Amino acid sequence: MSKSHYPYPPDEFDVRGPEGTPVGVHREPRSGWSSVWPFLLIVVVCGGLAVGIVSFLSDDGEPAAPPAAEQSAGAGAEEPEANASEDAPAEGEEAPADGEEGDAASEEPTDGESEEAATELPGDPAAANLAAAVTVYNDGAGAGQAAAGQGVLTGDGGFADVSADDAVNAPVELAGAYADTTVLYGADRADTASAVAEALGVDPANVQQSDDVTASEQAVWVVLKSPVG
Repeated sequence: MSKSHYPYPPDEFDVRGPEGTPVGVHREPRSGWSSVWPFLLIVVVCGGLAVGIVSFLSDDGEPAAPPAAEQSAGAGAEEPEANASEDAPAEGEEAPADGEEGDAASEEPTDGESEEAATELPGDPAAANLAAAVTVYNDGAGAGQAAAGQGVLTGDGGFADVSADDAVNAPVELAGAYADTTVLYGADRADTASAVAEALGVDPANVQQSDDVTASEQAVWVVLKSPVG
C-alpha cells in the first residue's frame, strides 16, 4: 500500500532516523555502550588467556620439589629396611645364638699369635738345671767357636758343666746333619735346652728333643754352624 493511501496521520514512528530508516515500534535506537561492550569483552578474555599461557610456560619443566619433611621421612623409612635385610639370616639358616659369633672370633688366632706359638721355646729358661752337662760341637762355625760358645754358657749363661769339641768327635753322626745351629736335648731337659738356646741366641725352631742325647750321659748338645754372637 502506497503512502498516499495511508489512512492514518503521520506520527513519531514515521519520522526517519539518523540512518534514513523509519523508527518502528520493533526497533529502538542503539546506545553507545551496546556497540562498545563486545570489544571490551574480547580484550578481557584475551588478556586472561595471555596471563594463563605465560604462567603455564614459566612453570613448565620445573616440577615442584616435595617438602623437606616428606623427603626426610622417606629416607628414614628406607634405611631400617636395608639394615633389616642385612642383619636377617638367609632362608634356611638359623640365627647364631648370643655369644657364638664372639666366641668364634676369639678362637681364631691372629697372625702374630700364630708366629709366636710357632717360635716359642719348648721350656722355661728360668727353670733350667745349670749343673746339667752341656757339650758344644763345632760343625763349621770357624776355629775356636766351640770354645767361644762354652765361654758364653759358663759366663752369662751360668752353666757349670760345659765342654767344647768338634762335631766329628760326637758319639753319633752330627757333622753335616744340620743346616743351622741346633740345640738337641734329652727327655725332661726342655727347660735346660731353652736356657742354652736363649744364651747363644739360637732360633727356638731349632731347639729339638733327641733320643741320642737321652741315651747319653749329657743333657744338651749344641751343633754350632755359625759364629757365636
